[in-house]
Amino acid sequence: MADPIALPLPDSAVPDGVRLSSLGKKAIVAGSIGNTVEWVDWAVYTTFSSVFAPQFFPAGDPAAALLSTLAIFAVGFVMRPVGAAVLGAYADRHGRKKGLMLSIGLMAGASLVIGLTPAYSVIGLGAPILLLLARLVQGFSAGGEFGSSSAFLVESAAPRRRAFAGSWQQVSVGAGTLLASLVGYVITSTVAGDALSLWGWRIGFVFCALLGLVGLWLRTSVAETGSFTSRREADAQQSIRRSNAVVAMFRDHPGATLRVFGVTIAGTLLYYMWVSYMPTFAHVTRGIPLNESLLANVIGMLVFIALLPVAGIVSDKIGRKTTMSIFAGGFLLFAWPAFTFLQGTFWSLFIIEVIGLILLLGYSANCAVIMAEQFPPEVRATGVGLPYALAVAIFGGTAPYITTWMSGAGLGGLVWLYCAIAAAIGLVVYLTMPETKGKVLA
Repeated sequence: MADPIALPLPDSAVPDGVRLSSLGKKAIVAGSIGNTVEWVDWAVYTTFSSVFAPQFFPAGDPAAALLSTLAIFAVGFVMRPVGAAVLGAYADRHGRKKGLMLSIGLMAGASLVIGLTPAYSVIGLGAPILLLLARLVQGFSAGGEFGSSSAFLVESAAPRRRAFAGSWQQVSVGAGTLLASLVGYVITSTVAGDALSLWGWRIGFVFCALLGLVGLWLRTSVAETGSFTSRREADAQQSIRRSNAVVAMFRDHPGATLRVFGVTIAGTLLYYMWVSYMPTFAHVTRGIPLNESLLANVIGMLVFIALLPVAGIVSDKIGRKTTMSIFAGGFLLFAWPAFTFLQGTFWSLFIIEVIGLILLLGYSANCAVIMAEQFPPEVRATGVGLPYALAVAIFGGTAPYITTWMSGAGLGGLVWLYCAIAAAIGLVVYLTMPETKGKVLA
């Protein structure tokens, strides 16, 4: 086992509050790589959903099979609040490292189960049941991952670089999604015809499960943050026994809890529309070949990932409210043109992807730091993860299903309005929330 990475220097040891210590940088790198592996396992499901759907449900109606697969995608989000509550409380009591190791192990194991589950024609109802159970486990894991990784990264940062450090949470999420799209592009480009639907898609899930072992190994090398260790030592010296983090979050921090929920609504819906489902949406509703849709997504994600730390630095300079408001206001104006001008060509999808992803920088670079700045260390992982997961389950997990249903029901022309309403709600929340840039973080 590798030697643990030493704890980052406390904020007070960074003279100007801007420069990350070398140990802090190592902690961010280790945390980000492990998070990338976790999220590629999560994202590969939507990448191949339209391909493997017929394998898990009765033959004869491809549209019904896809909708059933997306319903399971949405049901997986139901477990995210449960995972956020259980794994978040675990990380707040026993440490970020232990919580992160548990979440990645669960995610990788579930990916392996999906990749190896026999088709409906072989085991009947056992196939969709195993798919459902595996996706529930992945939802549980993803729910715990966000709070723990966000707390870990923000707590590792210098005071005036918290958004920059927190942006790496979304860099790693984006990198995981990008890698899932890249895996999908390679497999759909090299495995043709019936072979792709019969067994080719399985390669992606097995590959992602093996990546999980790499992420698990990396997380064994990460030590706890200074914030968590200091609070735990202070509690031990004063013989303080804290109540369950979920109870404490609702009892002691109701305003912060509601704020995290509100901050997430627009961001999660628009993120999942543009990052996770847009390639499948364009393929199914506009007839763009799946490999071309995935390529547009891959290139767009490269731009998005490269600019995320820059957007974090901008937030550290001008504030959270301004950058978040630009995101929501931009989407309020962009939603109608995006869906109106999406045609059956690679370039129309590519342009729409890139513009949307650039707007998403305002949310994605800020979400981890804004949420972490709401809570003290003893409830931070839970306070970040649980209200976030609730909003994601309600607004993010249902987005692909709702938009697919709308298209099938002849309401595809109103999908833009669905996105615009979410952006309008987000804009109200961001303009009225308190600015947390510069807040002292325990």
